[in-house]
Amino acid sequence: MGYILTLLPIFGIFLIGFIGQKLLKFDIRSISKMSVYLLSPVLAFQTFYENRLSKDYMYLAIFVVGLCLTLILICYMISWVRRYDRQDTYSLMLGASFMNNGNYGTPLVLFVFGAAGFHYAVILLVLQQLVMATIGVFIAAKGGGTNLSLRATFVSVMKIPIIYGALLGIVFQLLRVPLSGPITQAVQLVADAAIPTVMIVLGMQLANISLKALEYERLSYALVLKLLISPVVAYLFTLILPVDDLVKQIMVLVAAMPTAANTTIYALEFGAKPSYVSSTTMISTVLSLITLPILLFILI
Repeated sequence: MGYILTLLPIFGIFLIGFIGQKLLKFDIRSISKMSVYLLSPVLAFQTFYENRLSKDYMYLAIFVVGLCLTLILICYMISWVRRYDRQDTYSLMLGASFMNNGNYGTPLVLFVFGAAGFHYAVILLVLQQLVMATIGVFIAAKGGGTNLSLRATFVSVMKIPIIYGALLGIVFQLLRVPLSGPITQAVQLVADAAIPTVMIVLGMQLANISLKALEYERLSYALVLKLLISPVVAYLFTLILPVDDLVKQIMVLVAAMPTAANTTIYALEFGAKPSYVSSTTMISTVLSLITLPILLFILI
């Protein structure tokens, strides 16, 4: 019962966006731009500023980047065998390679492992945000409607301000720059709005999905990779990384999270088949109600 209650806020926010889009027909792209360029950088700054750097960052960074690149490689191999075009290939990568560790994995880790586990979940959240803002944006830009050159894609990545928010947070933390009360409150307010906004945009995008238009073959590949293959790859990483058993369990658990909600934001921003990416997020989130209890039974 507690597990279901943990998920209710996530689905509630999806529902708000879904109903709002059905009734009011918002301009989704404008709202997604606001999230990418205004809200997310402040959230990144707060996260890196408030969480102290330690050696755990190195091991968990290897895990997050390694897991992402492994899934991307598998997606590329599938796309090569199935002869997918550029947009299909990169949208498959978006749907299968990035985990929803922010508004799903982190609260779940807190519920299952308590405060000790939550500390590591926050570190993974920070690293995942950085991977999404670099590798994720690169893939979304390459999978957009226009065939960007490598230089133009790199420029698109560098335009995403979440990177600079994260770097500024690290610099302020290392230099021990204090923030005044009003500034701290302002940062907190904007950061708190970031994740719900992302989820609302996802709900809006889901409202525009036609079940008749779902790409079932590519969707099935993304779901298998995200919910089944990803935790297996994570387990292999736990065999080689020098971390304790609690961290190993958390690594496997977060790897089994559904597709990250931010992928929809970036898919919208660059035109990388957002309907496919958002449907992957929606269906993987629903199916995780089945896969995650099984995984928890195995882990604990």
